[in-house]
Amino acid sequence: MSIPQEDTFADVVSKAMRGLVLTDAMVAERAAVSPEEVVALRTGHWSESVGRAVAAALALNPDALSALAAGKSAPPPLAVHGLEAFSTPFDDMLVNSYIVWDPATQQAAAFDTGADCGPMLARIKELGLNLQAVFLTHTHGDHVFDLDRLRSKTGAPAFVNVLEPIDGAESFATGRTWNLGQLQVVSQLTYGHSKGGTTYHITGLAKEIAVVGDALFAGSMGGAKVDYTAALRTNREVIFSLPPDTVLCPGHGPLTTVGWESRWNPFFAKS
Repeated sequence: MSIPQEDTFADVVSKAMRGLVLTDAMVAERAAVSPEEVVALRTGHWSESVGRAVAAALALNPDALSALAAGKSAPPPLAVHGLEAFSTPFDDMLVNSYIVWDPATQQAAAFDTGADCGPMLARIKELGLNLQAVFLTHTHGDHVFDLDRLRSKTGAPAFVNVLEPIDGAESFATGRTWNLGQLQVVSQLTYGHSKGGTTYHITGLAKEIAVVGDALFAGSMGGAKVDYTAALRTNREVIFSLPPDTVLCPGHGPLTTVGWESRWNPFFAKS
């Protein structure tokens, strides 16, 4: 199933405005446009000149925002043997969960549960995988909705960052490492969307993988509900320090890569 990008250009503009705590009037003054033009932009009405001016005022990349508005920045389809994604409906959105496994030993881990772990359980059975752990990127309801069921059906322990504890999961300190057969999973803090938002960097497959939760989306990022500045900083320090061909697994929307986001994500693309 092809998963559309989670955010539009209007979502990106709105998230940046909320993160910077700027009103329509304040953005209009910075961008030398009218408040009405700012309102039109953040409600889905694209204007090239206004969009570029507002992007610059919000420290967004104007070229990347323009490409997103034109539908020209969606990442290409990606596949890695040993990685599968599941997208399940939660209210009015789709939420992702993942399994990653070592093909040599069939040892596997789940990352988040989505709204329904049924498809994941069926695939684990079909592939004959041995689920060793459930790793939580953060504890917002759409990502942990089916945790109790996944644990009871598989017997696998769950793990969550100590900054964001939840019943049914063992807390760990950032930097903890796990081994799954020939794979290694390293936890890194990507704080800002949530207090204990964690990116899991996985090596040992044909390509490096990073399960990023809501820290980053293809062409966007999760709303910085805790700290916008920290979200930008930790994403740059953790996610964008990985090799360009690292496959990124977001909490919503399609798979992408570090290299693709470095070029096409309005929040992080270089000028």
